Amino acid sequence: MNKAVLTLVVGMGVSLVAQAQTIYRTTDAQGNVVFTDNPDRGGEQVELAPVTVVPSTGEVRSGPAVPRVEGAAAAPASPGQPFMPYDSFRIVSPTHEQAFPVGAAGNITVDLGIEPGLREDHRVRLLVDGQVSQSAMHTSAFMVPNMNPGEHVLQAELLDAGGEVRHRTAPVTIYVLRANVNRQPAG
Repeated sequence: MNKAVLTLVVGMGVSLVAQAQTIYRTTDAQGNVVFTDNPDRGGEQVELAPVTVVPSTGEVRSGPAVPRVEGAAAAPASPGQPFMPYDSFRIVSPTHEQAFPVGAAGNITVDLGIEPGLREDHRVRLLVDGQVSQSAMHTSAFMVPNMNPGEHVLQAELLDAGGEVRHRTAPVTIYVLRANVNRQPAG
């Protein structure tokens, strides 16, 4: 009798665990991605990979600070927040700490990785050194002309249909090299 009860309890536990792993992804009226375990809400079923558990070293680290834009709503830097309708929103090119030679004439192309593609009602703007460099546009590429030599920090912001900042990429530092006036001509 005890074995039968134990088998029944274990079987029900496995059944509940299997049901808990079925997740559905939907988008609400405001464009927010919603994950639910309720199939009645519709949406597409999402396959979850097994969770990898890494033992803690006991060391506590804090992540990089995200600069706050005055007058903008607070926006965490990590994707996957309830309002983040993209799996990826990042600067693909240039890469962090990339240097540009004098021959680039200070014209830098910035390419974003946005997956899935940018929604029609969303815009992206580019910040250079914390200042708006490019106004909000429906694009994933920007050209920054005539950058002065030196170190610069690039960051893109995702704006919703109401013009509110909803997400920021991680900052990318680049270096525009100066001309070397002491260089000897090749001879």
